[in-house]
Amino acid sequence: MFGMVRPCRHRLGEKLTAQWMAHLCGLCLALRGDHGQLARIVTNYDGLLISVLTEAQAERGDGGRRTAGPCPLRGMRTASVAHGEGARLAAAVSLVLASAKVRDHVTDGDGLLARRPVALAARRVAASWDRAGARTGSDVGFDTAVLLDAVARQTGVETLAGPGTAILTVTEPTETATAAAFAHTAVLAGRPHNAGPLAEAGRLFGRLAHLLDAVEDRDADAASGAWNPLTATGTPLEEARRLADDAVHGIRLALREVEFRDGGLAHRLLVHELPNSVHRAFGTVSCAHGTGPYAPPGTPGGPGAPLPPEPPRRDRRGALAGCAVWLGLACTCQLCCGTYEDPWSGERKEGTCANCDCGGCGDCCQCCQCCNCGGEDGCCDGCDCGCDCGC
Repeated sequence: MFGMVRPCRHRLGEKLTAQWMAHLCGLCLALRGDHGQLARIVTNYDGLLISVLTEAQAERGDGGRRTAGPCPLRGMRTASVAHGEGARLAAAVSLVLASAKVRDHVTDGDGLLARRPVALAARRVAASWDRAGARTGSDVGFDTAVLLDAVARQTGVETLAGPGTAILTVTEPTETATAAAFAHTAVLAGRPHNAGPLAEAGRLFGRLAHLLDAVEDRDADAASGAWNPLTATGTPLEEARRLADDAVHGIRLALREVEFRDGGLAHRLLVHELPNSVHRAFGTVSCAHGTGPYAPPGTPGGPGAPLPPEPPRRDRRGALAGCAVWLGLACTCQLCCGTYEDPWSGERKEGTCANCDCGGCGDCCQCCQCCNCGGEDGCCDGCDCGCDCGC
């Protein structure tokens, strides 16, 4: 998994966590359905925002769900997942952006990709993802050429960039790509008047993603000698932070102009969670739980405080079936950092990283830290995302 929007289950709450997981699973299954099992590895947290935005605008939210079969991430249980054009657009965007990420690693010679045979194979995989993304994009009326053009231009922009180059010159291709993807969700949802503000939100989201990626990779790039936009342009961290905070604020303003049918999850992810992404990248305090419900091993925190105990299930699995489920949970990191059901008994349990101390709203949730509730922004006015501004 990769992506900068990694929400904490404490802040999402039960209802929005279920919705978030429905879109995450829907993206994964859309990739598998259109492009095979290998394509599922490009499932990412940011890509599912496309599916979230599409459903948030659609007239009928229930028309975009189906019941999916058992999966190790869900303890081999079925679940209601997002499907349809929003999930497929998210899949197309994820494929193209993942191909760009692979090419970037090949160019930098990261790890095994420094070896020519491995790099050649990686380029072939990236090219196949480009073609696959184009096919799926075409099926939902989205021309991925704008994404491919952005990927192609990015290399040229980075080649010409040097000390004194404006960092926004480097982020422009990413901004253009994400603006197009966000705007197309309005077309899919039948609300073309939303395309303008969503394009602006997408442009700023792309800027933020590029900036935070550069900040997080800065030290590692310096150690390996890889190209980094902040280092190459001489942009100080203070300026990067200013631009990141401005982007978060601009996204919040742009979303005010969007007409949603049910914008609770979209509001939570793009208004409340993005500031936490900025805090995480710059190493400042945000949430005591660190990353989201399915954080990678080794990261602090995880899904949040334990849920109340549930009675043990009686439909116990056999030894072999239980071992197979356990292996799936281990491979997906859920045993460490997720909420999962015991492979044999079916009891709900917390991963080993979940034993964190929620010190109250001021310490953990900070639900309105981005809002200045009661001030001129007042972004929680009329908000149904579960934010309790009384804390």
